[in-house]
Amino acid sequence: VQLQASGGGLVQAGGSLRLSCAASGSIFSFNAMAWYRQAPGKQREFVAQFISGGSTNYAASVKGRFTISTDNRKNTIDLQMTSLKPEDTAVYYCAAFHTSGTGWGQGTLVTVSS
Repeated sequence: VQLQASGGGLVQAGGSLRLSCAASGSIFSFNAMAWYRQAPGKQREFVAQFISGGSTNYAASVKGRFTISTDNRKNTIDLQMTSLKPEDTAVYYCAAFHTSGTGWGQGTLVTVSS
C-alpha cells in the first residue's frame, strides 16, 4: 500500500491544521489506520487510530484536541488538529494496518510556534 500524507505546515500556538492521508487502495480495505508523530530527538509515538467499524482511539496528550476521521469521497484518513501546542511539533506519519502487513506514509512536518 502507498500512503501520501499532506497538510503540514507552520502554525501559531492555539491554531489548527488538518492533515490528510491518501491511500492507494480503499481505506476501508484496512483493519485500521492511524497517525503517529516523531518529534526531534524523540521516538515515534501513537497519536490517533481509526479502526474498521468506526471506533477511534487517541493518545492522552491529544484527546479532546485532535479528531481522526475518514473522507469517503477523497478516500483519505484525516486528522483535524485544534488548540495546537508547541509540543505538538513533529513529523506526522500515517499508517495503514492490514492482515498482510503495515504501510507507512512519508510524513508531513507540523511546526507550532509559541
